[in-house]
Amino acid sequence: MSSPKLSDSSPWFFTYVKLRFFCRIRRFLRTKTASRRYAGAPSDQFVYPAEYSKEEEEEEEGGGVVVVVVREGEDDGMVLQRSVKRLHFGISWEEKEVAVKEIKRLAKEDVKMRKSLAELGVIPSLVAMVDSAVVGRRRLAVQALIELANGTYTNKALMVEAGILSKLPQNIDTADESTRLEFAQLLLSISSLANTQFPLTSSEILPFLVGILESSSSIETKKSCLGTLYNLSSMLNNTGPLVTNGLVHTLLTLSSVKETSEKALATLGNLAVTLMGKKAVENSPTVPNSLIEVLTWEEKPKCQELSAYILMILAHQSSAQRQKMVKSGIVPVLLEVALLGSTLAQKRALKLLQWFKDERQSRMGPHSGPQTARIGMGSPVNQRDAQEGKKLMKKMVKESLNKNMEIITRRANASGESSKLKALVISSSSKSLPY
Repeated sequence: MSSPKLSDSSPWFFTYVKLRFFCRIRRFLRTKTASRRYAGAPSDQFVYPAEYSKEEEEEEEGGGVVVVVVREGEDDGMVLQRSVKRLHFGISWEEKEVAVKEIKRLAKEDVKMRKSLAELGVIPSLVAMVDSAVVGRRRLAVQALIELANGTYTNKALMVEAGILSKLPQNIDTADESTRLEFAQLLLSISSLANTQFPLTSSEILPFLVGILESSSSIETKKSCLGTLYNLSSMLNNTGPLVTNGLVHTLLTLSSVKETSEKALATLGNLAVTLMGKKAVENSPTVPNSLIEVLTWEEKPKCQELSAYILMILAHQSSAQRQKMVKSGIVPVLLEVALLGSTLAQKRALKLLQWFKDERQSRMGPHSGPQTARIGMGSPVNQRDAQEGKKLMKKMVKESLNKNMEIITRRANASGESSKLKALVISSSSKSLPY
């Protein structure tokens, strides 16, 4: 005799679904629960069932007191079963908040536990809770998602699929600093999916990130947002949305702040390798002055390297940009970096100096200066003029070099390098340096 069919509206149908759900959880945790319950106990020793031992009260920012019941001897498998049950089928919000707190604690243990929680379907429920109007409840859900996203590619993909990117606060000014930081940390973790199908253009992630970077948020929050943007900018297909959202101007502004400069310059470097990103950087009124200023930060060698890298991209095959840099006084700064900078910064500074030298020689060669190739043999007057022109040019180059060396020596005296630089100035000539 066949069993009767249950209609979707029948109360027995929901009871049937619940029973099947808990049967799956019981079957999933049976082995793990049994092994932990009797671990370390002798075979002839009877293990008594766990009893309630105490209650802990934890104050929530939302204003209420959440009571967390802790059972003595209870293992994580039993806590996992009870927490998932409360999250999915809890009647009150207080009961669900207790479940989320336990899930957050369990997710901190290891990757295996985080994957087990995701398999039991907690991520969509937590993402739905992010929409809550209660600040404390929303923050608790975001904190649990941060723990679940740690080190698990699948869990991050499930969060994006559940619509977490559409749950971001639309008005940054109404969100407190703690909420901004937690959302920024969650986005930083999820942004590692940038090398896959990441819905950048259809989400609110870019307005949220730019809004935080342009606000008075803390440096830690801005660093998390810059890390997210760096991950997104690593994909060339994301350059268009990033540039059109006015990100280049924001990054150039943050690159002049020493606390955020490194991450901002790294993101600018990713954007500048594309034609669209390079044009956006070139059109900024603060370029190249802001980048040249970063080159003078002796205490920030990584920033010097990144700034020199962006300047190389701008100067490559662009005579207009090179002339603009020379007028902004980049040559003395590059000479200083070539002598005192890190190994990588020195290489990049010398490369730029070589470009400037080659361009100056090409401008002077066939169009200006003494035209020695056209001097006729046996004309002592013309030869004398040519020699005078060469001597005058060498004198100008030497005076310029000595002036630059004096500036470098004056700056290096504070760091104890004066004797080394003075010896270099005495023994150097216009042929010993690239410029």
